[in-house]
Amino acid sequence: MSENITPDAHLAEVQATFSGDPRTVEIMRAAVKHLHAFVEEVGLTRDEWFKGIQFLTEVGHKCDDVRQEFILLSDTLGVSMLVEMVTQEASDGTTEPTVFGPFHVDGAPPKDFGESIIIDDDGEPLVLRGTVTNLEGEPIAGATLDVWEVGSNGLYDVQNEGHGMDLRGIFTTDEQGRYEVGTVRPVDYTIPEDGPVGRMLRTTGRHAWRPAHIHVVAAAPGYKTVTTHAFDAGSKYLDSDAVFGVRKSLIVDMDGNEATFDVVLDRA
Repeated sequence: MSENITPDAHLAEVQATFSGDPRTVEIMRAAVKHLHAFVEEVGLTRDEWFKGIQFLTEVGHKCDDVRQEFILLSDTLGVSMLVEMVTQEASDGTTEPTVFGPFHVDGAPPKDFGESIIIDDDGEPLVLRGTVTNLEGEPIAGATLDVWEVGSNGLYDVQNEGHGMDLRGIFTTDEQGRYEVGTVRPVDYTIPEDGPVGRMLRTTGRHAWRPAHIHVVAAAPGYKTVTTHAFDAGSKYLDSDAVFGVRKSLIVDMDGNEATFDVVLDRA
């Protein structure tokens, strides 16, 4: 090996070691390429590199069955939103995707048309309704909508021990593609700030607020599943979402204790 090996030669040496599954090799070679370019671009020092390792170690230690600090880190760096944008690649006119978030729970209870998802929350009542259609405007019967939201105290049920599956439910559209959810008006809230991600936000002069929203994952056979939000038009954080998830097409008026959020699915 040359004593004067260049960074480019070093990169090629590392990339050449990957073999096996073609997709895994493609991802690893690209990851290494961009990581090496990052180190060179900023002139990363050994002390800075070690502080980065310590930070990622703290992120891992903060994860548990409820808290996923790595998803939070991905969200706040805009990576989660970018993954949705790249993955979805939906046709113009379909409902735009946004971040999945770290607080989804599998096994939410099925609900009937118009049924409430409130178990223990005294927030402002809200009826969320709409239709699920395709790009031709045809209603999609039997589509499912997995719906969840933060409580009026700014915490999700999994952050409130003993609250069960509060403000969660799975709804199925009727023959006209309609759905209706009884819930509470969402509130602005902060993502968890007591860990390394919160420290990163403070250090870089950013806030931790998310604009009020209701999570919706809409799915139907023969169509692409969309992960999205219905954002409250009354929120003051629509232009500064900590996880970069707001899209103008997803903002709805929630005044008057009701809101309409129509979903348009793209064919698979």
